[in-house]
Amino acid sequence: MKAAVVRAFGQPLVIEERPDPEPGPGQVLIRVEASGLCHTDIHAAGGDWPVKPTPPFVPGHEGVGIVEQLGDGVTWLAVGQRVAVPWLGHACGRCEHCLSGWETLCEEQRNTGYGVDGGYAQKMIASAEFAQPVPDGIDPREAAPLTCAGVTTYKALKVAGVRPSQLVAISGVGGLGHLALQYAKIAGATVAAIDITDDKLALAKELGADIVIDARVQDPAEVLLRHGGANIALALAVNEDAFATAYAGLRRGGKLVLVAMPAHGTLRVPIFETVLNGTSVLGSIVGTRQDLAEVFELHAAGRTRVIYETRSLEAVNEAMAEVSRGEVAARLVFDM
Repeated sequence: MKAAVVRAFGQPLVIEERPDPEPGPGQVLIRVEASGLCHTDIHAAGGDWPVKPTPPFVPGHEGVGIVEQLGDGVTWLAVGQRVAVPWLGHACGRCEHCLSGWETLCEEQRNTGYGVDGGYAQKMIASAEFAQPVPDGIDPREAAPLTCAGVTTYKALKVAGVRPSQLVAISGVGGLGHLALQYAKIAGATVAAIDITDDKLALAKELGADIVIDARVQDPAEVLLRHGGANIALALAVNEDAFATAYAGLRRGGKLVLVAMPAHGTLRVPIFETVLNGTSVLGSIVGTRQDLAEVFELHAAGRTRVIYETRSLEAVNEAMAEVSRGEVAARLVFDM
């Protein structure tokens, strides 16, 4: 099989020929049809975060494909079935977090494309328990971004407790933001979309944003406060200033939900204003298997649109550069 491999941090990925992997007990072998490019993959390849993967490894946690082989003991999936393999590649199922519906916080979790090889390959191994069935009728190239960008923003809005009539600010209209905007609208919220590029601002309007804020020429916090302040702000732009601005645009009792993870990001939270205004700063990491099932259900019902462009796996390094330069309207997907 062909795979894009991180051989060393900060170096171009190498396209290699590797033997087809064999599924062990409780695993499945998947022929990958599509694999999305997430900013996390770029951080993984750069070794940017405090907890680092171990080269050589294959990135990618938005892999979608067809089950080709079942490992021993797997009875709930079938050969020929389409599945998606998300960031949460495995959790213990026994700890407090797993048992209380927060498997994404499991300290024994294994992460696809980070702790185990991921979807930048023609074939991949996955834990059968965490290979999510994809409903019939969903294009695998659309299912791929939903597997991370979709479920991550869907869960962030759940964590924030978004309700109808609230003002939700989406800071960064890209791969995650264009889906977050749609989930907020489904929840009945008024949506303010913030970005700095013409194409993403136009996309926000097209997808139904009620307020569109060009942060190049407008102060997003000032605009939000003119509308009463945001009940919820999702920080999706990989930029520290954008985090601070989103916080400044909250109304009393508002919530800032941190989703994007800059390599060396910090957020200075003013204690006096936070206490006086009763604001909250929350972190939200991806979503559970149930969250992903709901995301797929919404898409199968025609409630969401996935905006994407395709690339070949051989173009992986230029594709990562495009995303890093902010040249992609929404999501890139490697079409296998």
